[in-house]
Amino acid sequence: MVNKEEFSKRLQLIFDYYDLTASAFADKIDVGKATISHLLSGRNNPSLDFVLRVVKNFPDVELYWLLNGKGTFPKSSSIPPEKKAENSNTSTPVSTSDKKPHLAEPASDTTTESIIKDTSFSGDVERIVIFFKNGTFKSYKAE
Repeated sequence: MVNKEEFSKRLQLIFDYYDLTASAFADKIDVGKATISHLLSGRNNPSLDFVLRVVKNFPDVELYWLLNGKGTFPKSSSIPPEKKAENSNTSTPVSTSDKKPHLAEPASDTTTESIIKDTSFSGDVERIVIFFKNGTFKSYKAE
């Protein structure tokens, strides 16, 4: 279950990063302004449709980070496209201090091979689920 208060904070971080108001954010992902208001106030949980719209429209937002705060935001250390356009009109180069810092530590570079070779756990494996960066997943059940 998504923690409504924490989700609201992560949503606000997205607004700040992309320099958007709640209203502009709602327009960008094509949802009603009331939807954003209800999420920010903690009245409602985010729907799957809402979460997918955010991830689709904002490529620097990782699905796992948005839902539970684990992972990184922004996904890359680049400046959002909106800010790049603003900065290209100026003659002053953007310094590295103008870039938004990572808000969470990146996940370690764990490969599937190293996970499979890890024998520190005990018991029978019932199911393995692999989550992909595009928000999809593949589930494998033991036979």
